[in-house]
Amino acid sequence: MRTKVAIIGAGPAGLLLGQLLHRYGIDNVILERQSPDYVLGRIRAGLLEEGTVALLDEVGCGARAHREGLVHDGIELAFGGRRHRIDMKAATGKTVMIYGQTEVTLDLMNARKAAGLTTVYEAEDVRPLDFDTDHPRVSYVKDGVACEIACDFIAGCDGFHGISRASVKPSAIKTFERVYPFGWLGILSETPPVSHELIYTNHERGFSLCTMRSMRRSRYYLQCSLDDHVDQWPDERFWEELKRRLDQKAVDRLITGPSIEKSIAPLRSFVAEPMRFRRMFLAGDAAHIVPPTGAKGLNLAASDVHYLSGALREFYNEKSSAGIDGYSQQALARVWKAVRFSWWMTSMLHKFPDQGEFGARIQLAELDYLVGSKAAATSLAENYVGLPY
Repeated sequence: MRTKVAIIGAGPAGLLLGQLLHRYGIDNVILERQSPDYVLGRIRAGLLEEGTVALLDEVGCGARAHREGLVHDGIELAFGGRRHRIDMKAATGKTVMIYGQTEVTLDLMNARKAAGLTTVYEAEDVRPLDFDTDHPRVSYVKDGVACEIACDFIAGCDGFHGISRASVKPSAIKTFERVYPFGWLGILSETPPVSHELIYTNHERGFSLCTMRSMRRSRYYLQCSLDDHVDQWPDERFWEELKRRLDQKAVDRLITGPSIEKSIAPLRSFVAEPMRFRRMFLAGDAAHIVPPTGAKGLNLAASDVHYLSGALREFYNEKSSAGIDGYSQQALARVWKAVRFSWWMTSMLHKFPDQGEFGARIQLAELDYLVGSKAAATSLAENYVGLPY
């Protein structure tokens, strides 16, 4: 098989890149290790910046998001038993949208299928090869048959554990990482959300977050130990612990119910530099991971793809390599700002094992300053709604 761009990974990053390239008249093939059902079964992020929604609109995949997504003008920060609202729209003129990553993926999958574009699911032993030459290729096995794609470029959109970054020589890449000493225990339930906006809570027992996927489906998180296991958290225990961490008004409004999904996710900040290796590019979680506190993971993947698709369009349509030469630096500048914001939100809201009383008081002082200062609240809002591309 021959194509211009071979994309490894059919998550939102790979699918969005494929649709943008198709729109620009650039042939591409996507390889995915898992089945479509498996990809759609992954419960992931659910908050979209305006820039991400605009990209979905650009490729004709935004209609359902606008119809079913929930537009939020602000968030609430809870500490000391009280809630304080940050009006992001008033501060920035921008909003965010609650629309599940699974739904984004489905919309992009359907658009790719409708366009008749090639996606190879359940591709085994995928390997990017010769990407440090002018003739890269990707090998894989499908239904027991060895196959190969010759291409001009490879886009590694295959996530943190994918083969793309792992194929780079250690001497050619540098990684930066901070692993946090706790995880998030999350549940999904068919219950109306406790609030029409997200509630981030700093509590002496640990962080909690109240969010949603729709007006009928709620998503709740509790900070938990990395040693915890979901079997140790039956629904009744989860709801009781959540109530301990919420303000009384939220407790009174909380509607509980059986969980339909429950999982524990570790938290880390991770960045790999550079994001270009001659004829192979990394995008999304393949290049960076942020703790979900800042709601930046999916949105960073979208901005990477925005930069990369534009660079490839410039290469093919304008015969210029300036875009691909500058891709890594341009993407990483935005990535590091999002990493900083996510780290800051995480540091301010979670209980750390070594923080002691001094650290706890510093957190409360920062939160109190934040909700009382227009400048500080605007800074949070600017970052939360998404910095410009």
